[in-house]
Amino acid sequence: MNAAHPALAMPAVTALPVNPAIAGVAAAASASASGSAATVATTPVSAGQGDRSRLLSGVAVGLLAASIGALYTVFARWGIAHGLQSPDLTVLRFGVAGVLTLPILWWAWRRDAAQFVTRWRVWALVALLAGTPFGLLMFGALQFAPASHAVVFPFMAMSLMGMVLGAVVLGEKLSRRKLAGIGVVLMGLVLVSGLDAASFTLRAALGDLMFLAAGTLWAGFGIVLRKHRLDPLLATAVVSLSALLTYVPVYFLSVGAARLMAVLPQVFWTEVLVQGVVAGAGTLFTYAKMVSLLGSGRAAIFPALAPGLAALIAWPVLGHVPTGAEAAGLALAMGGLIVAVTAPARR
Repeated sequence: MNAAHPALAMPAVTALPVNPAIAGVAAAASASASGSAATVATTPVSAGQGDRSRLLSGVAVGLLAASIGALYTVFARWGIAHGLQSPDLTVLRFGVAGVLTLPILWWAWRRDAAQFVTRWRVWALVALLAGTPFGLLMFGALQFAPASHAVVFPFMAMSLMGMVLGAVVLGEKLSRRKLAGIGVVLMGLVLVSGLDAASFTLRAALGDLMFLAAGTLWAGFGIVLRKHRLDPLLATAVVSLSALLTYVPVYFLSVGAARLMAVLPQVFWTEVLVQGVVAGAGTLFTYAKMVSLLGSGRAAIFPALAPGLAALIAWPVLGHVPTGAEAAGLALAMGGLIVAVTAPARR
């Protein structure tokens, strides 16, 4: 494959005396050329292996992120069944994660304060997109739209807007294969949700718009992470702190702590662990890490697996046996994800 250049392959016509210095230079040049050819030949292979490794790592992190999303969804239903309400779960999520990540921010500030001072607009945007506004829209929408709509509309917005914004802002390839894969994922979501035409009312439409806005904010979060190459752990800490400083005080001023204190200790500490530690910090970090590995467009598809996985987790936790439609929907969503994620990400 690495054939020598014709000029280098010509046999000697006459046995002329050769200056030793010139011979040494020629030998060095020949060795350098051979080394360069070998490098050229092996670089594409190494690059291909690196891309494959990043893809596999990204898929693994994506599946973990979707599993965390499914876990906190199921335990949110479990907590509500035991006396908590959506605002209570939200304050546990934001409050615990904010406290846990404070040391990370303190360490990062002492190590390099300039990264926060010079890029404060970027960090503020990250907090706006994935912090309190996102949480308020997601949980507020449930006051207007049924739970079945929560399975479809926010994830539809995450996937579609993640793909569109990735193409417009980052130059990620918008291929037919990726579009087809996302289409299959959305079909799976509809099956999992059990959407009923009668559920589409004017009141539900307001909730659906809020779900779509929340999904768009989350997609934008991924775009900002990718564009500015932000550290996943620092992004998690910034979002958590912003929610700790904004949502948590408003909650305690308006709702108080009575409802949290009234539930059984087992319920309270289980939700602290699941909503605060696993979901509050884990969801943000795994998603941010996935964006760094796969890009924002691909990463935005993985949350759509959460509803199907939640149907499986709900079996041992809530006693809900997955229906045939839920199982088929999860299988469709998995198949569509494979098609979309393995599509080329760059133009």
